[in-house]
Amino acid sequence: MNLNQIHNVYFIGIGGIGMSALARYFQYIGKNVAGYDKTETQLTDELQALGLAIHFEDNINLIPKDFYCENTLVVVTPAVPVSHSEWNYFVEREYTIKKRAEVLGLITKDTYCFAVAGTHGKTTTSSILGHVLYESGVDVTAFLGGIVENYNSNLIGSGKTVTVVEADEFDRSFLHLHPNVSCITSMDADHLDIYGDAAHIEESFREFAAKTSKENLYIIKGLPLEGITIGVSNDADFSAHNIRIENGFYVFDVKTPTELVQNVKFGLPGHHNLTNALLAFAMAKSYGVSNDKICAALASFKGVRRRFSFQIREENRVYIDDYAHHPTEINAVHQAVRELYPGKKIIAAFQPHLFSRTKDFADGFAESLAKFDEIVLLEIYPARELPIEGINSTWLLNKINNPNKKLVDKKELIQVFKHSNATVFVTIGAGDIGEMVKDIKKELM
Repeated sequence: MNLNQIHNVYFIGIGGIGMSALARYFQYIGKNVAGYDKTETQLTDELQALGLAIHFEDNINLIPKDFYCENTLVVVTPAVPVSHSEWNYFVEREYTIKKRAEVLGLITKDTYCFAVAGTHGKTTTSSILGHVLYESGVDVTAFLGGIVENYNSNLIGSGKTVTVVEADEFDRSFLHLHPNVSCITSMDADHLDIYGDAAHIEESFREFAAKTSKENLYIIKGLPLEGITIGVSNDADFSAHNIRIENGFYVFDVKTPTELVQNVKFGLPGHHNLTNALLAFAMAKSYGVSNDKICAALASFKGVRRRFSFQIREENRVYIDDYAHHPTEINAVHQAVRELYPGKKIIAAFQPHLFSRTKDFADGFAESLAKFDEIVLLEIYPARELPIEGINSTWLLNKINNPNKKLVDKKELIQVFKHSNATVFVTIGAGDIGEMVKDIKKELM
C-alpha cells in the first residue's frame, strides 16, 4: 500500500491516544482527516481545534461525503465492536482498513525506527527519547501514547529520517513494526483477556525482541532476554549511580560500557523514571547523539500528561495525577510519592480499568493500594468490556488490608478530597478519572 496515493484518512476511534497521534500526523502531511469517537474528551476537543471533523454518534450519514472514494484509508481501533455500523459500512464496500499498528508499520518501514515496548513505561520512555532526539537536531517524528508537556502534543517533530514509536503488546500489535533499535521496559503479565497467561505474553515479547539484533536491543536488567542492559545502582551496561535529589530533580551519574557521565539531571520522580531516562540516554547515544546534548534534553524534559503529573505543587498541598492501571505501576507511583514526601499523609483515589484486569490482578491491586494512608475506590471503568459476574469494586475493596478505605461514586470524589486532612492527593487510573482532573484541581487550589 502506498500512503502517497491516499487523500483521505478516516479514524474510527479517533480520540484514542495512539490514534490521535496518527490523526495529527496525517493532517500535518496534508491529508484530509476526519473521524468518529464514542466520547467527547479533552483530546477530541484539541483535535477539533486543529480543524479535524469529528462526530460522536455511530451514524454513516455523519461521515463527510468527500470520504466516499477509493483514495480513503480507514484506521480502526481494536476497541471498536464488530457491530459498529460505520466500520461495517467500509468493510462491505471493501475500503482499505488498517489497524493503528499496521499504519505505524507502513509509516516507519522506510525510516530508522526506534521501537519502545513494555507493559509499563513505554509512553514515558518513548516521549523522553523523542524529546532528546528532537532537541538534539535529529530529523525525527515521534508517535506517542501520551501528551508531552513540552509540546502539548502526542506527536513530536515532522522528520522523515527517524521515527520513535510505542510498540504496543495489546493484540500483538508490535509485531507489525520494523524496528532498527528496540527496547523493552518490562514484561509483566497484562492483557490476559488476549494472551491467556504470562507465558504467552513472554513468548510475544521474545518474538518482538527477535526483530532486532541483541546489539540493538536495550532491556531492563533482569529480564529473560539477551541485549544491552539498563539498571539503577547495579552492574548493568548502562546504570545510574550516586543518585541524589536536588531542588526536586534527580541528579546522578551514568556509567556506560566505556565512560562515566557525571551530574546528569532529570526531573521526573521515581526509580522507574530513572530507568526510562537511562533507556532513552542509551538509545540516543547509539544513534551518535553527544552526551552534552542528551544531558541538556533530559534536564529540560517536563513530563507526560497523566504520568506522575503535578497539578498542585505547594508546601502544604500537593496533587498528582497518574495513568497507572496495573499493580506494578501503582507501586511505582507510591515509591515516588513516599520518596518526595516522607512523613506526609497521602490519599489515593483509584479507578480500576477493565473487569478482566481487575479480576486477574485483584490481589496485586489490593496490596499496592493498601500502602497509601487512605484509599478511595471508584467503580470499574469497563472500556471495551461487558461486566463479569462478581467482579466489582466492592469485591476489590474487601481485599484491601487497610482500615482507611472507602468506595464512592465518581461524583462524590471531589467532596471526599475536599474534606480530607491529607497533604498529598493522588488520582490513579486509565479510565475517565482523567477527565475529572481539572475540576479536582480547581477545588483543591
